[in-house]
Amino acid sequence: MDTNNKRHPLDVAQILKEYGSQFVNTHNMCPDQLKAFSAILNCRTAAMGGHLQACEACGEHRIAYNSCRNRHCNKCQYIKQLKWVDQLQAKLPVCRYFHMVFTIPAALHKIFYLNQRTCYSLLFKASSQALQKVARNPKFLGVQTGAVAVLHSWGQALTYHPHIHMIIPAGGLADDGVEWVPSGRKFFLPVKALSKVFRGVMWSLLEKQIKEGSIRMPDGMDELSQLKTNLYAKNWNVFAKHSLAGPQSVVSYLGKYTHRVAISNNRIKKVENGQVTFSWKDYRKGLKNQLLTLDAQEFIGRFFRHILPSGFYKIRYYGLLAAVNGCKKEQCMALINKPAHVVLFDGLSPMQILKLVTGKDPEICPKCKKGKMISYAELNTS
Repeated sequence: MDTNNKRHPLDVAQILKEYGSQFVNTHNMCPDQLKAFSAILNCRTAAMGGHLQACEACGEHRIAYNSCRNRHCNKCQYIKQLKWVDQLQAKLPVCRYFHMVFTIPAALHKIFYLNQRTCYSLLFKASSQALQKVARNPKFLGVQTGAVAVLHSWGQALTYHPHIHMIIPAGGLADDGVEWVPSGRKFFLPVKALSKVFRGVMWSLLEKQIKEGSIRMPDGMDELSQLKTNLYAKNWNVFAKHSLAGPQSVVSYLGKYTHRVAISNNRIKKVENGQVTFSWKDYRKGLKNQLLTLDAQEFIGRFFRHILPSGFYKIRYYGLLAAVNGCKKEQCMALINKPAHVVLFDGLSPMQILKLVTGKDPEICPKCKKGKMISYAELNTS
């Protein structure tokens, strides 16, 4: 339950309330999309139920509606993000980290959207295998490495753009297991080599699944041989960002990506006359704070393209950072010999976490500023 029932002046739920019924009636939405639609629309409203609260000091009353907790709702991710960041910081070796982004070309977008569960899994697999293969190459670092990987399917304009964000230790474990080999502060692995290996691994995995019939091809798609020729004619994009110092900074940075949904409410600037205007960054041109106006039906359609299949894990761990390699991870921490982060939020309630992070007690009465708001009755949603 979330006691902060104030909505952003403009939000996705408002757009769904005004224009969503038309979209549902004119589009064939899958069960996962319909579930997310209902959850976002009803989050923190009477439809979700809640509690009546009263101040123990002055008797002030209020209603605290429940949150939907759907992972695609942009109002339900903050506490999840804080807890995930807190726990992961304690599990990572204390060293510098690099941020890399693995992106597929647009020629594969139709195949990926039609086969999301299978293709997203292959994207995770291809990017992690390419990373570990190049890192083990003695021409480069020649080490065992690992990564925390996060899937995103959108671009800033809500277009379909599947890609993997990876946080990778700036170094790795030597094959003999007795030495931590650090990389440079500005360079981890050659991006051109990594891109070529990623392309080769991704195509090999895709081709195998297509030939076995596990991947359905879109109507009008080129033959496999022609598709391969087209894909290999272009350079694939693996983007390496700057290194970050230590788990605290790197995980806080990664936390911005892990629990993000396609668009945050604060980017929505105007909703009127059947149109939605929102801000976006044009990374290709290096332009920030650009405004894009879409028909409300197009906006809703773009938003719901990014609803993940039920039960699909969009955060995964590989190599030295995988749970199955716990002994090797402990070995890395021992070799680096720096104290690990201490978990702060374990066992705390959402209200206690908010108080610890913000310095303000969300349970304090907003009227008298002295007493606490105590729940005394549950609201029935029926």
